Amino acid sequence: MDSPGPLTEVPRRETADPRRIRSLEAYIANEAELEVDQVRFPRTGRTLEIYKPTEASREAMFEAARNDPDKQMPYWARIWPSGVALGDVALERWSEFTGQRVLELGCGLGTTATALIEAGANLTVSDYSPLPLAFCRYNALRNTGRAPRTLRFNWRSPDAHALHRAESGGGYPLILAADVLYEGRDVEPFLAIVERILAPNGMLWLAEPGRKTAQRFLYTAAALGWQGVTQHLNGPWPDGSTDTISVHFLRRPTFVDQISSNLGGWRT
Repeated sequence: MDSPGPLTEVPRRETADPRRIRSLEAYIANEAELEVDQVRFPRTGRTLEIYKPTEASREAMFEAARNDPDKQMPYWARIWPSGVALGDVALERWSEFTGQRVLELGCGLGTTATALIEAGANLTVSDYSPLPLAFCRYNALRNTGRAPRTLRFNWRSPDAHALHRAESGGGYPLILAADVLYEGRDVEPFLAIVERILAPNGMLWLAEPGRKTAQRFLYTAAALGWQGVTQHLNGPWPDGSTDTISVHFLRRPTFVDQISSNLGGWRT
């Protein structure tokens, strides 16, 4: 997969409105203490400053989540290699994003989202609570001067209003997600929501580090006729690891015949 052109052609960074920065800082300060990391995309060489909760703040968030009946653990509060890898590929293939309606499911701190904005995407990001959405907008503004639209969205049990917003406009031509499949209960609702809000000829870009849950998702999607290709990326990543991250470029079926999937039942 070749890069579409030199990275100097990526839209230039702008200066953020300081009032928006201060407003987000004030909101985040009520929930967490901040620290900043330098994040370098290994393939394209782009560098971001990503603000995140301190270790003490993350521990407090996890403790609170353990007492939550829904057990929505704040995994988003770390900079994950999968998000860096997905953002790196998006910057490398930036011409596919310029002016395109894109949805990121599970935006977390905004590493991938910031890269998508820099690549020129018309971006909406989603997460299950306001705090990661605030971090995502904050990091995007600090790094690019622009911020994505936000959608508070629990894809395990989406409410009617969130679904209406996500489905408006005929669905999204591109949906991206980085390392969102941690638990077995995630597979079926994640696939169901992607099939519902993805445009008819759309694609899902999924980055993951080889978790068994992600493999279950890929097998389930393949059985339903999805097809795709995979790109493997190696670090070094910001956490010091060099693990291989797989980025899957998946396209939904346009027609499924009656032959069982293991006999090549997918037909375009």
